[in-house]
Amino acid sequence: MKYVLVTGGVVSGLGKGVTASSIGVVLKACGLRVTSIKIDPYLNTDAGTMSPFEHGEVFVLDDGGEVDLDLGNYERFLDVRLTRDNNITTGKIYQSVIEKERRGDYLGRTVQVIPHITDAIKNWIESVAVIPVDGKEGAADVCVIELGGTVGDIESMPFIEALRQLSFTVGEDNFCLIHVSLIPVLGDGEQKTKPTQHSVRELRALGLTPHFLACRSEQPLLESTKQKLSQFCHVPIANILNVYNVPNIWHVPLLLQNQRAHDAIFEHLDLKRVANPPDLREWTKRAEIFDNLTEPVRIAMVGKYVGMKDSYLSVVKALLHACIACSVMPNIDWIAASDLEDDTAVSAPETYAAAWESLRSAACVLVPGGFGDRGIKGMILAANYARKNKVPYLGICLGMQISVIEFSRNVLGWEEANSTEFDDQTPKPVVIFMPEGSVAYKGGTMRLGSRRTLFATSNCLTAKLYHNSHHIDERHRHRYEVNPEIVEDLERSGLNFVGKDESGDRMEILELIDHPFYVGVQFHPEFKSRPGKPSPVFLGFILAALGRLDQYFHNYHNGNV
Repeated sequence: MKYVLVTGGVVSGLGKGVTASSIGVVLKACGLRVTSIKIDPYLNTDAGTMSPFEHGEVFVLDDGGEVDLDLGNYERFLDVRLTRDNNITTGKIYQSVIEKERRGDYLGRTVQVIPHITDAIKNWIESVAVIPVDGKEGAADVCVIELGGTVGDIESMPFIEALRQLSFTVGEDNFCLIHVSLIPVLGDGEQKTKPTQHSVRELRALGLTPHFLACRSEQPLLESTKQKLSQFCHVPIANILNVYNVPNIWHVPLLLQNQRAHDAIFEHLDLKRVANPPDLREWTKRAEIFDNLTEPVRIAMVGKYVGMKDSYLSVVKALLHACIACSVMPNIDWIAASDLEDDTAVSAPETYAAAWESLRSAACVLVPGGFGDRGIKGMILAANYARKNKVPYLGICLGMQISVIEFSRNVLGWEEANSTEFDDQTPKPVVIFMPEGSVAYKGGTMRLGSRRTLFATSNCLTAKLYHNSHHIDERHRHRYEVNPEIVEDLERSGLNFVGKDESGDRMEILELIDHPFYVGVQFHPEFKSRPGKPSPVFLGFILAALGRLDQYFHNYHNGNV
């Protein structure tokens, strides 16, 4: 197994995840099999209980793992299916060591950070690296490891030490370290190398020497800047990669390819004999299509966490994948759901008016997932607007439950219809807590991961978008569900549940009759959307917004899609 470690210095948020993913793309384009590991030094066991405002979205894997959003980047870029163990946290490591200590596995020895924690980290990395994630048998050729945080952070020290030991154990030609750093430009216009020099010095003091520098900058690096970095950071000029700002992140693998990063990595890892020249023709075509999109489609995103757009990162990416397939540019209007509510009309009338203007100007409305009762009234108003005005609507997870509440109140006349999440005493619980859920514990207790949905009929929009599949497997993350006792009442009035779980009691997909596209899904289709392979639900949503959905079905029926 060959390991490529990606670390970061100077400041956080430099794009280590995109850099690591892009390195994987280039290596995969050379015919190598690639897997990925993300190390997060925080004490949480996983990302499941973390606030979207603090950490961005929680990405969900097939096996139910709630992980860092960078694993979503890995899956989208590399088109792989990772496991929960591909995300290592301090919490997981310490938990595994403490469990061994309680069982008596250490036979009375004093349990310490070194060697027990560091050994646990090394063993975890080596065991996860050989798990196939690309649908093929056998281990991958290269494992790309991203160490979260910034070099020098106290919480990452055990991981740095474990990785130092790993590099020594596997040998120089099996371990490659790429350090991502910032090259700022101050008032005089000079590209400053000193922050990177200090970052590399600190890394070397901890026992790790970078073989490559991936330098983030606004503009391409000057040759003199590269020479200075090479001299003071002890890295050959050929191994200094410049990841400067580009129109979209799909250009990053192309940047690395153009700088012959793959050749330098293969030279270091002794892979030249088995690697092919990179074939990134499809990737290049996709990036160029994105650059040249001009026709916009306005999408109203009505959510709870719009102040932190990374909270909906996978939704944004899925919209992008669908829009590129339709040759249009996504123009997302971020609408805080609470801004649509009557209270805002009193407290902030200009904000209220602007929110409604954005909603009415959009070609389609999307209500994504979320938790808690803040903004629920605004989401219901958005769903009501889309239903009444026949504007394409997509409700995901909470967004599906919102459409059920809205329909129950305004069509069935159940004015007190609600979810027990928002009112546990409601006389009309149309959305209820799942029987198997846990009230006492939050982490890892939801209905998580890939679950099967069976179509009740092939004569529905969603089944046609999935090309009339009998069933689909999509990823879930919820602890509330549509109350099965009210389903008949809803369906008699035109809200049809066209997809259910294997028991037939859990509602998975709803569609409204006599509407161009009014779809709610309990699952999260965004987690399986890929560049070049958009989620069928998102593709149908954008096609409906453009008025091209019927033509798409016609073309598919005639074999022209």
